[in-house]
Amino acid sequence: MYLAQEGLRLPTNALDYTILCIYFAVVLGVGWAAKRSVKTSLDFFLSGRSLPAWVTGLAFIAANLGALEILGMAANGAQYGVYTVHWYWVGAIPAMVFLGLVMMPFYYGSKVRSVPEFLLHRYGPPSHLLSSIIFSVASILIAGVNLYAMAIVVEALLGWPQWVAIVVAGFFVLAYITLGGLSSAIYNEVLQFFVILAALIPLTVVGIERVGGFSGLKDSLTGEYGDNFVSAWGGTGIGSSNPLGANWLTIVLGLGFCLSFGYWTTNFAEVQRALSAKNLSAAQRTPLIAAFPKIFIPLIVVTPGLIALVLEPQLGQEGSGLEYNDAVPVLMRDLLPNGVLGVAVTGLLAAFMAGMAANISAFNTVFTNDIWGAYIRRGRPDEHYLLVGRIVTAIGVLGGMGTAFIASTFSNIMNYLQTLFSFFNVPLFCVFIIGMFWKRATSPAGFWGLLSGTVAAMINYFWFYKEGVIGIPSDQGANFVSAIVAFVVGGLVMVAITPFTKPKSAESLAGLVYGTTSPGVAEPPAAGDEAWYRSPALLGWSAIILAALCYIPFSF
Repeated sequence: MYLAQEGLRLPTNALDYTILCIYFAVVLGVGWAAKRSVKTSLDFFLSGRSLPAWVTGLAFIAANLGALEILGMAANGAQYGVYTVHWYWVGAIPAMVFLGLVMMPFYYGSKVRSVPEFLLHRYGPPSHLLSSIIFSVASILIAGVNLYAMAIVVEALLGWPQWVAIVVAGFFVLAYITLGGLSSAIYNEVLQFFVILAALIPLTVVGIERVGGFSGLKDSLTGEYGDNFVSAWGGTGIGSSNPLGANWLTIVLGLGFCLSFGYWTTNFAEVQRALSAKNLSAAQRTPLIAAFPKIFIPLIVVTPGLIALVLEPQLGQEGSGLEYNDAVPVLMRDLLPNGVLGVAVTGLLAAFMAGMAANISAFNTVFTNDIWGAYIRRGRPDEHYLLVGRIVTAIGVLGGMGTAFIASTFSNIMNYLQTLFSFFNVPLFCVFIIGMFWKRATSPAGFWGLLSGTVAAMINYFWFYKEGVIGIPSDQGANFVSAIVAFVVGGLVMVAITPFTKPKSAESLAGLVYGTTSPGVAEPPAAGDEAWYRSPALLGWSAIILAALCYIPFSF
């Protein structure tokens, strides 16, 4: 990721810096206030399972709406056009609804503290340890991308040296998570969600006005890049050519099923927010509430990428000094006055911190409970694990700093993230979904399915795609194929191994496999949750219908 340093320098003044300082002070204040509620490790890692659905729902979407989402999806919009909406309406909403309606009863009802811990109950220690290690590595890698992207952007926009930006942001994330644990992260994510909206809405509105409205934007893009660039499905027939390098089948199966379900149903950085809800009904509604803002986020994330492409035609062109990742900073430089500029910069920093905090808080939970507490230091007092969680938080932030520069080889950071998801999340989802619906699936099958799916995705990407063994025209197209390969290989290995290995007893699978129940899963709705408008089924199906309707303007 490269930003033209002087060309993107923002004309910030004292007002902009005042807004930024106020935000940082509020962030630390939230962490200090949340510190009083942290008395046990459950308080630190899962907020004592006490938060209402509206809080966890907004935190769920804010944890995803980090700067990688903002810069990455704006970059996708500039590089691939309206095809980018697939990451939302096919590549997010169905999976979020599936998580809320189908998977959360198993997660929450089994009282697990993490996604890997569910694998411990379903398959046993080998799958549990492997998934814990995989998730911990992935969390540090993704946290590092947030830090790296933020440092480069801040250096270009404000003139801060990279190391200053990394240290400042890392310090604030470390401070408020160490003080208040997950509660601090979640309440700050709710705050950050609104700060991000306050930054992106004015940027989009001013940009749309500058290009002559949506009709002017469409006309400009169509004249330069063709009709398919402003269509969701145009040119996606099998054998057709399009900027995304994918057809409708790889979009639906690779993105809409494998990558999407793999990410949204097993990524603990999001699932952790639902597990902190006060009861099962609130846990189910967490991703369903988050689905509604997710449907409309393309308006303020993808649209700026399209606007930037019109206002800065050299964006992403070789030798121009501007990568696709620069779409949002270019608009901030060219469109926003002081004061509003301060809000935008604050929103961008808030987004980086939200994304990093989500991964760090998930990392400290998984490492402490699923690696340290399960295999290194068992049976210690609760105070021991609370202390370890705080120490691991610091280690995670430092680790994120160390992995930050891996992302520098990708001009579009969303390509990098999707690569990681195809490696780590898709094989995990394969093992989850088969084990959740097939009682016969065994412990060895779970372990080897997870390992083989991960290895297969890496082989497809690094050998078949990078070495040119098969012709895939883009990184995203390769990621879609890698996701399909990971799911298919992992599933086939599980099916092949299961008949030759011993299954777990039916009693041990109660509440872990579809069709079985446990007391936690069968609990009646809490007082007030039986209201019709809080029905998870109503919320879920409404979100899917609304997402499908959003395709209509972009399908012709």
